[in-house]
Amino acid sequence: MARRSAAKLKTVPQQEPALARNIDFGWLGGTVGLHLRLAQEAAFQAYARRTTGIDASPWRFAVLYLIDANPGLTQGDLAAAIRRNTSSLTPVLDDLCRLGYVVRERLLSDRRAYRLTLTPAGQAVMAELMASAVTHERELDRLVGRTNRSELIRTLKRVIAGLEQ
Repeated sequence: MARRSAAKLKTVPQQEPALARNIDFGWLGGTVGLHLRLAQEAAFQAYARRTTGIDASPWRFAVLYLIDANPGLTQGDLAAAIRRNTSSLTPVLDDLCRLGYVVRERLLSDRRAYRLTLTPAGQAVMAELMASAVTHERELDRLVGRTNRSELIRTLKRVIAGLEQ
């Protein structure tokens, strides 16, 4: 069943980026921001390869996972949790609703707010994507070192907290 549900997600050809010429990054090559962005892009591309061509970016997986893990989550709370504004989240939710993976229900207490729920099809897709995410995390552990994982996460959290002030 999960295969059939996941097949609804758009299949996208995976193109390898062109090999970069030997570019002098100069000062930029020593910046944390550049390396955070390059690591994020490499991680996203590796995850996408694990999902076997399904258009299921880490962003979509995170949305599905958080809705599943937090019953009754509102669109506003989800946007705040993943540090996005609701306008950038709306198209993703529209697509997931159109595919039959997510249901929006207006809250009786606030007619402007929507409660988000995964459908059985959404749960099946999320479970399949979760298997890819677990494999992906094992690869990251291999690269970072299992013993360094907690320290890396603490450091990233410190960066996030410090920059959000």
